[in-house]
Amino acid sequence: MPELPEVETTRLKIEPYLLGQRLLRLEHDAPHRYQNTHLASGRTVTRLTRRGKYLLLHLQDPGEDDLELIVHLGMTGGFRFAATPHTRVTLHLESGEPLYFQDARRFGRVAVVQPGVYPGMPTLSGMGPEPLSGGFSERAFVEAVAGGGKMIKPWLLSQVPVAGVGNIYADESLWAARIHPAQTRLKPAEVRRLYTAIRATMQAAVEAGGSTLSDGSYQQPDGVDGGFQTRHNVYDRAGQPCTRCGTEVVKMVLAQRGTHFCPKCQTLKDRL
Repeated sequence: MPELPEVETTRLKIEPYLLGQRLLRLEHDAPHRYQNTHLASGRTVTRLTRRGKYLLLHLQDPGEDDLELIVHLGMTGGFRFAATPHTRVTLHLESGEPLYFQDARRFGRVAVVQPGVYPGMPTLSGMGPEPLSGGFSERAFVEAVAGGGKMIKPWLLSQVPVAGVGNIYADESLWAARIHPAQTRLKPAEVRRLYTAIRATMQAAVEAGGSTLSDGSYQQPDGVDGGFQTRHNVYDRAGQPCTRCGTEVVKMVLAQRGTHFCPKCQTLKDRL
């Protein structure tokens, strides 16, 4: 599933294509999944931003209230500059060069809403700070996480303590911080290590264009693979040696998610 680095890479690639363009219409065949898209017709894209794993196209029309076109890529969604067999939504632009949203498994969502009004998107409404922004405070993160009774990886995946961290980058950040994914009651020093690891991992992954896994479901809009998968230390490396200590990487299921870790570098500590 595309996470913050993949969504941010997508944003950076499609921004020059969309910025300042008027949307003539959005063409699709699933009104229950792609909601109120007719409201985007005739409006101009003035900004493209990202919140966690969501893309936000800010739309204006003189004399009308502003709107937002929200896109969640789901598991296999992504934008392309050319149509594919899995094209689900076509953005027809005034430039005459359409932009295509493809989604093989159809878990992605597109909706036009009032700015900041996300009643059908509770994850977006309750999302924590952006990990690469000034709003992601080490002190606040320590206060939110240290001593808590929740297992750290599922807590990260909830998007509440920090936005945009999914399965790949939770595993990679926890490995970098030497914390077991099921650890509870983290000490402040551990949380500070995790804070640093999340920021460093996300920054490196964005610079590399995200991670393209063996299923090939994520590619950049121009069809180029991401490059961060070659730098994974534990994710999708079960049975291979830890890049730090050489111990065999283990995969387990934690809160219904495949989870990779090094049993030597990331020991589970009993803290009652």
